[in-house]
Amino acid sequence: MFSTKDKNESGKSGSFNPTSSGHSLNSVVKGTSLEGTIKASSDIRIDGSIKGKLFGDAKVIIGPTGSVEGEIKCQNAVIEGKFDGVLNVKELLNVRENAIVNGEVTTGKLIVQSGGIFNVTTCSMGGGNPSLQPKKQESGKSGKPVGA
Repeated sequence: MFSTKDKNESGKSGSFNPTSSGHSLNSVVKGTSLEGTIKASSDIRIDGSIKGKLFGDAKVIIGPTGSVEGEIKCQNAVIEGKFDGVLNVKELLNVRENAIVNGEVTTGKLIVQSGGIFNVTTCSMGGGNPSLQPKKQESGKSGKPVGA
């Protein structure tokens, strides 16, 4: 089936040509447990369990049967299952109605749907984007805010 004897005109085997897609999805299926550090350049969906660190350049989805204990750093996240640890989401964190989130969270934007459990010790939003930070009033010598 994967024989290199039957080559086509381009010199490649006609039986197996892996191609890189612009949008791929990695998957940890239900019943699978992983421990350690995972790095993913494309979206990843977890329906099994992970204990450790997950560094993603795209979206992390924890499905309804999925659980992660440890640290996640990613671009966007959708939590439908369980998360316990340190969660750092650059853009949007979406906590769905059946989700349970515990730990520390840093995110650009946050959605917690009705029914979602969001018990975090710290939640920081806006990250390094100065336009999302509250503006401080500066005082002049008169004690009045500058520009008032």
